[in-house]
Amino acid sequence: MWDYTEKVMDHYRHPRNVGSIEDADAVGIAGSLVCGDQLKIYLKIENDIVTDAKFQTFGCGSAVASSSILTEMIIGKTVDEVRKITNKDIADELGGLPPEKMHCSVMGYEALEDALKNYKAEGYVDLDEIKANDEENKIICTCFQVTKKTIIDAIKTNGLKTVDEVTNYTKAGGACGRCKGDIQKVIDEYYNGKAEKEDIKDLTPTQRILKINNIIETQISPELVKDGGDIELVDIKDNDIYVKLRGQCSGCKNSTMTLKLFVESTLKNALGSDINVVEVN
Repeated sequence: MWDYTEKVMDHYRHPRNVGSIEDADAVGIAGSLVCGDQLKIYLKIENDIVTDAKFQTFGCGSAVASSSILTEMIIGKTVDEVRKITNKDIADELGGLPPEKMHCSVMGYEALEDALKNYKAEGYVDLDEIKANDEENKIICTCFQVTKKTIIDAIKTNGLKTVDEVTNYTKAGGACGRCKGDIQKVIDEYYNGKAEKEDIKDLTPTQRILKINNIIETQISPELVKDGGDIELVDIKDNDIYVKLRGQCSGCKNSTMTLKLFVESTLKNALGSDINVVEVN
């Protein structure tokens, strides 16, 4: 049995703003009845402020609670403020959700995004802007109709690292499982810096250390461990990253090649071409 907060139970038992708005200025849909969960959200917008919001949800108690709290969160806010709301914000507002139910908060985020993606106060849709998002809107999980953008947003907002975590948050890969390889590719692409690349110069010293150590622990170390080796971050001085190879890697005649062609290349891809990796004994 999952452990729900009192706030989740309150919004499940007494959901707010249930229904529809006939003359809504924006309408968004997420999920699918075929998959068991679906949310439709209606927004009334006046002078760039969401003055009313209602929802219709078919799903579990977490889906109802997430939809209910979302409408309360957005009423009275500007469109720009509403656009910044993430699934994590929804879950946090409820006091948290079990990992297996985080996809309910993601569904709320997706419905809100769907409602606002083509909304413009001027009343027109920029077709070039829509075409630019074609790659992001690519369907990765056909069973649950989960897009690449939804997966990337979930990874970015919640720090997801594994396919199972992505499944908990988005349902992608939770049915036939054929898309799990594609989900892993999206995860790898993201953490290799292709989906999002931070400028290391803008990071504080602490953020810099944490980011470098995270790349080593999640991308580099697991690959070296497969061959009986490992790696340890020793120090960071400006653009020089000092590391120590362990296990089979420490005495390997190809250690220099490993450092330059794998370790340094991986770090450069994520942090910039001026990175230099130095081995210490």
